[in-house]
Amino acid sequence: MTHDGQQLTTRLDADGTLTLSLDDRTWDAPTGSTVLVRMEAAPINPSDLGLLFAAADVENAEYSQGRIVAQMPEKVTNAMAARHGKAMPAGNEGAGTVVAAGDDPAAQALMGKRVACVPGTAYGTYATCDAAMAMPLDDDITAEQAASSFVNPMTSLGFVETMKAEGAKGIIHAAAASNLGQMLLRICLSDGIPIINIVRSDEQAELLREIGATHVIDMTDDDFRAKLKAAIDETGIMLGFDPIGGGKMADTMLAAMEASASDGQPYNRYGSSEMKKVFIYGALDTGPTYLSRGYGFSWDVSGWLLFPFLQKAGQDVVARMRGRVMDELTSTFASHYSDRITLDDMLSRDAVLAYNRRATGRKFLVLPND
Repeated sequence: MTHDGQQLTTRLDADGTLTLSLDDRTWDAPTGSTVLVRMEAAPINPSDLGLLFAAADVENAEYSQGRIVAQMPEKVTNAMAARHGKAMPAGNEGAGTVVAAGDDPAAQALMGKRVACVPGTAYGTYATCDAAMAMPLDDDITAEQAASSFVNPMTSLGFVETMKAEGAKGIIHAAAASNLGQMLLRICLSDGIPIINIVRSDEQAELLREIGATHVIDMTDDDFRAKLKAAIDETGIMLGFDPIGGGKMADTMLAAMEASASDGQPYNRYGSSEMKKVFIYGALDTGPTYLSRGYGFSWDVSGWLLFPFLQKAGQDVVARMRGRVMDELTSTFASHYSDRITLDDMLSRDAVLAYNRRATGRKFLVLPND
């Protein structure tokens, strides 16, 4: 039995033309260990926006019913040569009900159940995924509550696992008032891990203090750098996670770490011997990353991505992380949405300009079957 619906795809051509379209599609009956999920809710995460739009000029794009045509910068187009001419479905994660299943026992066990899933094609009426990537939900858990049960929860737990592997004393986190930032804060509070939260408004600072944050620093304050150093002096944290990417946030973190590490120490032309590290895991600012290198030679800036981390962590660690997410889905890992939109709405100009802005406190949930 087949199922008919619509699927959102994004295609980048060699001339820099980016086309998003919502097209009719027929899903074949699943086979083997795969299941077909009728999608009920799917969040728009920064990782999804990277595939949907990357650095395309959405402000001056052409918008029509079910279609967007935008222009990608030449440098970005060239860097994405591997995806030229390919209509790629999007939507990393979501939740819905299994309406068909392959003959594998693991797939059959999910038939008729509501699941959280990671199909990579969640912006569609239906999505096919392996049974191993579909987690059955308790009856009292809604699709909306489970829609964001993978990317942000596993990323925040991944940061903690990375911190432990690095031998760090805690975490400095920028853009900390995001859904992910709030999850990370709740994990650190529960596990007794020091965390320094960097925000960009009094409202965001108050939000995190209400959750229980001790160290919250507003990056717009004139004395931001001094406050950041003071917090590092108190906690000894030499590890940061930066979702901004472009600009000077990583540089600012490293400089504050060095200032704290070298405070009161004899002068050394090579800087302190304390290792300082920042992981960049997002691109809220798509511009260049600036490093002044005024923090000696014991420092490192690396990229951090969820799926490579999970592959390296191993099955036992991933299973433990997933178990904690499901146990604390409505508490530690609860997500909050400012806007709910349909698949059609995803391609409207007003919605695109809003959700592609990636503003803290503005998180969109797509309802594919509304």
